[in-house]
Amino acid sequence: MALRMLVGDRAKYLGIVVALAFTSFVMIQQPATFLGILRHTYGFITDIGIGDVWVMDPKAKHLDDVKPMMDSELQRVRGIQGVDWAMPLYKGGIRARLDSGDFVQCQMIGIDETTLIGGPGRMVLGRLADLRQADGIIVDTASAASRLAVAQGTGTRPMTIGDSIELNDHRAQVVGTAISSSNFQSMPTVYTTYARVKTFLSSERKLLSFVLVGVKDGTDPQAVADAIRRSTGLAAYTTEGFIDRSLKHFLGNTGMILNFAMSAGMGFLIGAFIAGQTFYNFTNDNLRHFGVMKAMGAGSAMLVRMILVQALYLGLAGFGLGAGAGAAMGFNLARVDPHLVFRMPWQLIAVGGAAALSVVVVAALLAIRKVVRLEPAQVFKA
Repeated sequence: MALRMLVGDRAKYLGIVVALAFTSFVMIQQPATFLGILRHTYGFITDIGIGDVWVMDPKAKHLDDVKPMMDSELQRVRGIQGVDWAMPLYKGGIRARLDSGDFVQCQMIGIDETTLIGGPGRMVLGRLADLRQADGIIVDTASAASRLAVAQGTGTRPMTIGDSIELNDHRAQVVGTAISSSNFQSMPTVYTTYARVKTFLSSERKLLSFVLVGVKDGTDPQAVADAIRRSTGLAAYTTEGFIDRSLKHFLGNTGMILNFAMSAGMGFLIGAFIAGQTFYNFTNDNLRHFGVMKAMGAGSAMLVRMILVQALYLGLAGFGLGAGAGAAMGFNLARVDPHLVFRMPWQLIAVGGAAALSVVVVAALLAIRKVVRLEPAQVFKA
């Protein structure tokens, strides 16, 4: 009976569902996009997927704030007790010249050529070991199909194995493509060996951006990081600590979190007000029906259950439509353009669902108060 009453007033029913769907859409789409953008701050770290401690110049504040060090620092780190292995890693920018004559600014990653530690974890074409080939490079798949695409006739085709580009007046041969996280500048990512970086950037005296450290079994990574810091004077963080440091720097030095919070908050308030007001008016318009039921013997508990059933049904329907639309739009856009990031963990779904239900529950409580106080005799007054 409660659901028949609800859908019977089709205009108000659809109005509440649409308002809740809009509220849920904003609460899902905006935070999910923000969480995707946050991943830019540490995506490179998780892409590597190996290493317990990151060592860097003490003045480096986050992942993209690279302060090059001398190669001799690598040997100093390797001599610290508890270090199982330590490998060099270069991260910096370089200008690439395509066969079409266009120039593209790229992010170049140089990894140890013996162990290949620091390379991309998800290869699409070729093998990571192919980096050992003469002048070999690996490019990220998204850029290979877009900014690094090869001109062909009147159109373009994705860059693939066998193609070549010019890096700082040096010819580089593509030996594979890999999936890598996008960076804030949406620059193509080019992987090569650390030794080859010295060829591409022969004018640079300092090239060591980070030292990736693996600790011995049974050793606490934080203890090793502290030992490296005391013995060398360099900054050393566990992988989780380096991710947190990069996130905190981003959140503390940009206004992006406030902008997304304001957008999501305004959407929630507008949708919540419309949905809550419409549901309250719906209950108010149906007071005569509740009064008749009361006069026929229905208790207050039954009427309260009816209103709560209506509220929960509206909340679930509106949230389902809004969250589904937000997820579909976000993931489809990310599929079209990999630089458009979108992350929707289950915690976000839980918070969004609780917020949507809270809107109709609060409106239901206000309506319940009026229904409980309703006198059946009022219904039969002229």
